[in-house]
Amino acid sequence: MSALMKSASLAQKVWVANPLLARLAVRNLAGWNKDYKPAAYPKTEKERLAAAKKYYLLPEEYKPYADDGLGYGDYPKVGGGWGAEAKDTYYPWDFPEHKRNLHEPVSVDHDLYGEDRYSQAEPPRFSNSYYFVSFLGVMSGCLALYYWLEDKKMYRPVAEKQYPGNGAKHYTFEQ
Repeated sequence: MSALMKSASLAQKVWVANPLLARLAVRNLAGWNKDYKPAAYPKTEKERLAAAKKYYLLPEEYKPYADDGLGYGDYPKVGGGWGAEAKDTYYPWDFPEHKRNLHEPVSVDHDLYGEDRYSQAEPPRFSNSYYFVSFLGVMSGCLALYYWLEDKKMYRPVAEKQYPGNGAKHYTFEQ
C-alpha cells in the first residue's frame, strides 16, 4: 500500500510540475496510434496508389478488402491462412520471434496465425466427407454388433450360493 501511495504522490507532483508531460504520458499509455488505423476505402486510382505506397506494396500487388462495412478500409488483403510455423525457421527474418520482415503487411486475422495458436500448415489428408462416412461406418458396425449379440449374454461362471441348513450350528463362540 505504501508503494501505491508513493506512486500516486509522484504522479501528482509530475502533473503539477509539467501538465503537458503528464498528458503525453496518459495519451501514450493507450497503445493506439492514429497511423495504425486504416484510411477510407480507396475510390480513385490515385487513392489506390497512395494506399499501396503506404503499405509498401507494388500497385499490382495491392488489393484492398471489399467495402462491406466491416471497417477494413484501405488495408490490403494479403495471403492468409498460413501460420508462422509454416514459414522457414532458418531464414534471416528481421523479427525472428514473429517470423516476419520489416514493413511486411500482415493479415487482418494476424492474431490467429501466431506460433502460439494452431494453424494447419498443410491441407488435410482426407476430405470431410471421407471422415463423415468413416464415422458412420464405425458407429453402424458397433450398433450391428450390439443388436446381433444382444441375446448371447456372457456372465462370470458362479456356483449357486450356499446357505447353512436350518438349526445346524456351523460355529460357536464358546471355549
